[in-house]
Amino acid sequence: MSKNGFSRREFLRTGAISTVALGSGLIGRQKQAIKSTSSPGDAKNVIFLVSDGMSSGTLSLADLLKQQQFGDKTNWIKLYESDSEYHRGLMDMASLDSVVTDSAAASSSWGSGKRINNGGVNWGPSNEQHKTICEIFRDAGKSTGLVSTARITHATPAGFGANVQSRSMEDEIAVQYLERGYDVLMGGGKRHFDSSRRRDGRDLYSDYEQQGYTVVKSRGELTRATRNSKLLGVFYDSHLPYTVDHRTLPELQQSVPTLAEMTDAALDRLSRNDDGFILQIEGGRVDHAAHGNCPSGLIYDQIAFDDAVKTVMDFTDGRDDTLVILTTDHGNANPGLSGLGSGYRESPGMLATLQNYRHSFEWIYDQLDYSYSDESISGVTVKRIMDIVEYAANTQITRSEALMVQQALMGKFSAPFRNRQGTGAVLAGVLANYNGIYFIGTNHTADYVELSAWGPGSDRIPGFARNTELFDLMVDMADVRAYAQG
Repeated sequence: MSKNGFSRREFLRTGAISTVALGSGLIGRQKQAIKSTSSPGDAKNVIFLVSDGMSSGTLSLADLLKQQQFGDKTNWIKLYESDSEYHRGLMDMASLDSVVTDSAAASSSWGSGKRINNGGVNWGPSNEQHKTICEIFRDAGKSTGLVSTARITHATPAGFGANVQSRSMEDEIAVQYLERGYDVLMGGGKRHFDSSRRRDGRDLYSDYEQQGYTVVKSRGELTRATRNSKLLGVFYDSHLPYTVDHRTLPELQQSVPTLAEMTDAALDRLSRNDDGFILQIEGGRVDHAAHGNCPSGLIYDQIAFDDAVKTVMDFTDGRDDTLVILTTDHGNANPGLSGLGSGYRESPGMLATLQNYRHSFEWIYDQLDYSYSDESISGVTVKRIMDIVEYAANTQITRSEALMVQQALMGKFSAPFRNRQGTGAVLAGVLANYNGIYFIGTNHTADYVELSAWGPGSDRIPGFARNTELFDLMVDMADVRAYAQG
C-alpha cells in the first residue's frame, strides 16, 4: 500500500494516470486519460525491450548521429513524433539496497515484481527465491524468449528467467534455462555452454539438443534453422562484438547476427504459439560501452538496438494483442555532446567525426594486449598508441595526449575524480577534444529512466512509475496472475 492508501494492484485495476508531477509532456498520446480502456487478458503477447545502461544523453546522441549519417531519426524518437497511441514517462529503478541499481536487481524488479539487493537475481535478502515472469508465462502455456547482445546468461536476461544469489553464477544460469525449458535463447556466452569452458565440464550444447532444442552457433546456422523447435543460439565466446567493429569486419558480419536479426528470428518462432508469448530483448553492450566511455561502441550499439525496435514496431503494426515496453534499466556515465567553439558551432562537425570511426575501444585494447582485468600494462609506446587510435578513430591525437593514455594504461594517471582515471575515461577525454562527447564517470547513475510503451495496458502506466509495477502490469494484462505463485 502506498502512503496515500492507493496500492499497485488498485492502480492496475483502475488504470489511473498520474499527471501532477510530470505534466502533459511526458505521457505521450495518453496525457488526458483518467481511465483505462484496456482490460486484463487483452495482451496475449508481451515484448520487453531494454537498452541496458542508456542514459538520456545516449538516446539523444544516437538520434543526432543517425540524422547526420543516415538522414533519418531513430525509431524511438519517431514514436514520440507519431500519431500512434503510446505512453511516455519516467521510472524509478532503485534496487533494495541502493538508489543506484545494477542490471541484476533492475531486471529482477521487472522479472519478479520485487526489489532486491544489487548483484542478486530474483533472490531476496533472506534467501527468498521469487518465481520469475518467464516461468509464469510458461506455466500459463505461453512461449518464452530471451535475446541479448550480451552473454545470454548475463544479468538482464537472467532477471526474467533465473534465480541465483549472484549474477556471476552464469554456468548455473545456463543450466536453469535448460531445466525451465524456455523456448528461445539467443546471444553470446559460449563459454557457459561449452564443456571445455565450463567449470564442471558439462556439455550443455548436447544437453539442450537432447531436450529438443536446435542449437546454432553462427548467423548462417540461424538463417537455416528450423522454425518449429526450441532454439538456443550462442554466437560468441563472451558478449557479442560491438556494432562499430561488426560493420568494419566482414568475418563478424558473416558469423554474428545483429540484434534486429535475432529479434526477427525470435518473433517468427514465438508467435507460432496461439496462446501467446513473452520476449525480452536487450541491447546489452550499450551499457558496456558506457562503462568504458567508448563513444563509437555506445552510439552505434544504441542505433543497432533501435533497429530491433523497428522490427518490433513492424511486428505489432495492425495488431491489438501485444503489449510492448521500451525502456532501460539505469543510466550509465551520462554522456553528452558538449557545446564547443564560437557559438557552439563546432559541435555538429565534431559529432560527425564518429561516422569515420572504424573500431571500438575494445578493439584498441586488443591491439595493445590490454584487458580491464589487468592492473596495468607496460611496454606500449606513445607512438603505438597514436597509430592505433588514428586507425580506429580516424583521429590524430597529440603526443602529450597519447602520453596521458599511456600513463592510464600503466595505472599511473591521476584525475581529480578517481572514477575518471582509468584507461577508458582518459582515452574518451582525449577524444572529446575532437568529437565533443564527454562522460561524467564510468559507472551507473541514479537517473530516473525513460519509459515508453504501446499496446494493451500501456494506458495503465503512470507518468512516473516504480520499476516493480511493470511486473504487475505484464502479469495482469496477460491474465496469468493465477500462475504467479509457487
